[in-house]
Amino acid sequence: MKELALGLRLLMGAGRGSRVRFLLMVAGSAVGVGCLAIVLAIPGILAAQDGRKAAREPGCLKDPKRFACLVPEGSSFELIRTDPYGSEPLTRVFLARGGKSVEPPPGLSELPAPGELYLSPRLREVLQQEPGLAQLLPGDERGAIGAQGLAHPDELYAYVGVDHDELEGGSDPVAFFGRKEADWPTVEPSTLDIVRFTLAGVVLLPLAVFLSVCARLSAAARTRRLAALRLLGLSRKGTQRVNAAETVAAALLGAMLGLGLYEVANQLISRVGVPGFKWYPSDGALSLSTALICLVGCPALAWFVGRASARKAAANPLAVRRSAAERAPGKWGLLPLVPGMGIVIAYCVAGVTDNAPRDTSLSSILMPLAVVLVGIGLVMMLPVFSRTISQRVARATGSVSLGLAMRRNEVEPGGALRVATGLVVLVFAASLVQGVLIELDQVSKNTSPVQTYDISLAGTTAERQRAYEEVKGVRGHAVIMQSRSSSDVGRWSPTLEAVVATCEQLRSMVRKAEGCVDGRPLLLWDPQQVATELPEKGARFPFDLRRDGQRRVMHVQVPREVLRYSDDVGLTVFHSGSVLLPPSAVPAHHRPDVATLILLSSSSPDTVRAVLDGIGGVDPTTKVGTPGVVVTSLQQITVVKSLLGIGMVLGLVIGVAAYLVAATDRAVERKPQVTALSLLGARPRTLRAVQVAQVVVPLAVGLALAVVLGKLAESSYLVTGGGAVYWDGAGIPLLLACALGAVAVAAVGALPLVGRRIDPELIRRD
Repeated sequence: MKELALGLRLLMGAGRGSRVRFLLMVAGSAVGVGCLAIVLAIPGILAAQDGRKAAREPGCLKDPKRFACLVPEGSSFELIRTDPYGSEPLTRVFLARGGKSVEPPPGLSELPAPGELYLSPRLREVLQQEPGLAQLLPGDERGAIGAQGLAHPDELYAYVGVDHDELEGGSDPVAFFGRKEADWPTVEPSTLDIVRFTLAGVVLLPLAVFLSVCARLSAAARTRRLAALRLLGLSRKGTQRVNAAETVAAALLGAMLGLGLYEVANQLISRVGVPGFKWYPSDGALSLSTALICLVGCPALAWFVGRASARKAAANPLAVRRSAAERAPGKWGLLPLVPGMGIVIAYCVAGVTDNAPRDTSLSSILMPLAVVLVGIGLVMMLPVFSRTISQRVARATGSVSLGLAMRRNEVEPGGALRVATGLVVLVFAASLVQGVLIELDQVSKNTSPVQTYDISLAGTTAERQRAYEEVKGVRGHAVIMQSRSSSDVGRWSPTLEAVVATCEQLRSMVRKAEGCVDGRPLLLWDPQQVATELPEKGARFPFDLRRDGQRRVMHVQVPREVLRYSDDVGLTVFHSGSVLLPPSAVPAHHRPDVATLILLSSSSPDTVRAVLDGIGGVDPTTKVGTPGVVVTSLQQITVVKSLLGIGMVLGLVIGVAAYLVAATDRAVERKPQVTALSLLGARPRTLRAVQVAQVVVPLAVGLALAVVLGKLAESSYLVTGGGAVYWDGAGIPLLLACALGAVAVAAVGALPLVGRRIDPELIRRD
């Protein structure tokens, strides 16, 4: 404890410069801890949203023998419909109250009666802006859904009260609300692993570098002071503890300040939100685990860094006081790079040879491990590369400025790299984010110019079917009937799809149809559909029809005449091997038992929204399939992109903060040497060139390594992702532009290191 007290006394009595350095360390630690708290709070925010989703999930009493829901007399029923509203899900819960009392879901005081409507605040705003949505939401608004019943403030959610007759099948009995898990979590566990992996590379790796930089501010001056204490009789461990006391005090104060900054940021950002992701302030409240990690982890890191930075002064104080030349950096730090690059190169080779790995569970472990090892190896190899290049450039150059700068980097390879490391890690992490965004873009991109809608015709009247076909925005429609399937268990029999449409309707649904003749059955064949087995020509298939409660079987014979068509719009509307039947082939006033109405429209978001609204106007409870648009997946991708955006902003803040802190610290440390060179006759222009070269050359080397290693890591990630894109050539110009921008910023930041006024007092003290 004596050493800790001595360290604090030296801190308070070492002059204004020491106190400024201490405040700089506190500010840097506060920024780092604030960023760390944001990253640690993200899983808690997602868990809180999933908890509210699970609390409103309807449930029923199960029959243990049949594993089915019990339907006692007077039961209430529910029907859930989720439709796309742009890239957001619009969820409507239709509730039919029964005679038995049911506890209402969270956010409601009672179940809605028939004709009553409860809306989320965001859905109420959308409904005012787009009155067409009222077709999907029949009834009079009774009130708003409370916050405890919504996953997030921007959720589009509604409870609609209806009579049981309006549900028309497909509904489920509901006895209570609340389950252990939500059916559709905010982010799937596999996708959440991608978020964790990316944030670890984008935020946590630069954060560790940044906190280490903050803990080693004014390393040269502090080392000389510690060496003096060692020569005065302080023990080796005591010397390390004295240095650690200052760094721990700064880290602890910075951690408390950073947690306070996070609380303020949480209150502000949660109310404003980020694109595609919003949360309640209570969801982001600091948890005990997050507070302990920040309040214990950050000072612990500062303790180890402080002890390590004082090791030289404690071991050889005379060499420190006499400014002996530093030993060359050891190459043992390159060891993490070897296994990391081995994994990365192995995956890249697998991608080149078209042998992409299929074991995603193993890749989910190896890829994050490889990225961390490569990132650590990149940081550890910078001093070695900087010293080697400085030696060679100093021997070959004839420039006084460049030679002086390289000799300085050769003697002290870690000095300029403290300034460069944060920017180097930032560029390396940016390449990883590009890879994740490319993989997400492959999932979410809609390459088709059209959108189809599937509506089951079971129980649908002919009048309602015609209303669906006449919805505004629909430019094509057809009915696909399914033949009777075998009811024998263990016995498979082939089935046939029959497309009931005229030639004009067929042409509106596909790109090209050659030789179509109205009134004649034809066998559809698309040569672009691979591995499609055509039915045997002449075979007969039964189709079940009904009319006014009476049933009838219609037999369809596979025609011998083939109609070639092309359906290359990105969505398979019809299956090759189906039979095209003219509408006159179906007996009048008969309805098929198993059939689907296919509607087709443009894929523009406005048109899709108008068609869905029109379908809802015909029947709000209609279940509509939208192939190619999985709205829950789109919502998850939007959330993930928002989280990655938060990570990139945090990474940028950390990288810039690391540069500013290190550059300011280096400016103070280098003043005595700059003053000595000025007194020896060096011109200010020469000194500025020396300072710029000292920073720019190692930074340029580090950024070049970051771009190369980052692109290799990105490609290996894309190979393991299972997508179609392995090599991201389009992202290279952006990375190079970021690297050049970082070099320009560093060069400009190095200019103020040389002032106009010479203060001999700086070297007199030395």
